Amino acid sequence: MPKRIKLREMTGDERCAVVRLARAHTAPAQLVKRAQLLRAMLEDPTLSPSEASRIVGYSNAATGINWVKRFNAEGLDGLKDRPRPGAPPTHTQEVRSQLVGLALQKPATLGYPFALWTLERLQRAFEERYGVHLSDSTIWTWMDEEGFEWKRQASWFHDVEKHDPAFVEKRGPSSSAT
Repeated sequence: MPKRIKLREMTGDERCAVVRLARAHTAPAQLVKRAQLLRAMLEDPTLSPSEASRIVGYSNAATGINWVKRFNAEGLDGLKDRPRPGAPPTHTQEVRSQLVGLALQKPATLGYPFALWTLERLQRAFEERYGVHLSDSTIWTWMDEEGFEWKRQASWFHDVEKHDPAFVEKRGPSSSAT
């Protein structure tokens, strides 16, 4: 008969962290689910990892066994996702920092004839200054992760005839040629 996997004795801090994480609303969903599995086993010590995994919603009973083993071996850090294989990053952290640094500056202070960055303007300026082309999606993703929000630039001259039919007369000549 195979040996039954049991949840190891937790420290007071670990117990509090697991209970808090199991109730969390802002933590990653998979992390919360893993903590709920451990909490179920804490609340009912007779539960096996397989039974606890079914209670919290895992379809595979082996999933509970794996998470209990990882927790027993690594503690709370064992509940976190491990790095997965994939393509290496295309750009370094230094390139990202340079982009964020550029985006934090006002374009007019850098000699550009506009007041706000657009995706295209930022892309062009970055390529001019650093010689690195960044895709739209890369810039968008990095700016979003840094908490930047794109603003819509207001134009006072958009559909001026609609707002003030006498605008042209009030404005006067636009240049010496007219």
